[in-house]
Amino acid sequence: MSTMPLHAQGEPLSLADQAFLQLQDRLIFLDIPPGAPLNEGRLSQELQLGRTPLREALKRLESEHLVVTYSRRGTFATTVDITALSEISQVREVLEPLAARLAAERRGGDSRSQLEELRDLLAGPGNEGLPKDEALRWDVRIHRAIYAAAGNSHLQVTLERYSNLATRIWCVVADRIPELQEHITVHSALLSAVLAGDAEEAGTIMLHHVQDFETQIRQVL
Repeated sequence: MSTMPLHAQGEPLSLADQAFLQLQDRLIFLDIPPGAPLNEGRLSQELQLGRTPLREALKRLESEHLVVTYSRRGTFATTVDITALSEISQVREVLEPLAARLAAERRGGDSRSQLEELRDLLAGPGNEGLPKDEALRWDVRIHRAIYAAAGNSHLQVTLERYSNLATRIWCVVADRIPELQEHITVHSALLSAVLAGDAEEAGTIMLHHVQDFETQIRQVL
């Protein structure tokens, strides 16, 4: 399976949104290492964006706890706080199943065609034994699609924030987790339940999925 963009398709993005999305995924997948400085001049050249949208994106990333700015020192990627796993999981175990149930009640709503596409891609050839980095990106893509399909913008924003923090923790320990494929392929059942309108099943699958995430991490800590 080829690498896919991780944000949903929709209205044209502002320059600040484009910068935010690109930097967000670099930060959560640790392509920008924890503690690394973010040089505005270099990033402006890399992203081919002016300083104003870049600074807007960095302010938003700071509100998401992905970067931190120090007076006279600059902006840095935040460290990964593994000790926050329990608190993050407590929130996700309540809100992730809620999003799945809402998405199922709406049978995907306006996001139905995207969910169908993701389901078909997941069932296609070449998705066995995905490299861990690609498997993690697939997981994030599915979760973001479910959040959008739930039709609640406040829930979507909240879950994206906690999912990002959880993914950073997962990336720290991914090399020590022996098998990610089973964790990823559960999405086939999840997407099918949502598209079929089975809210109870979708919520149950998502709850077990999030609990399995925490269990796998704790086994290698």
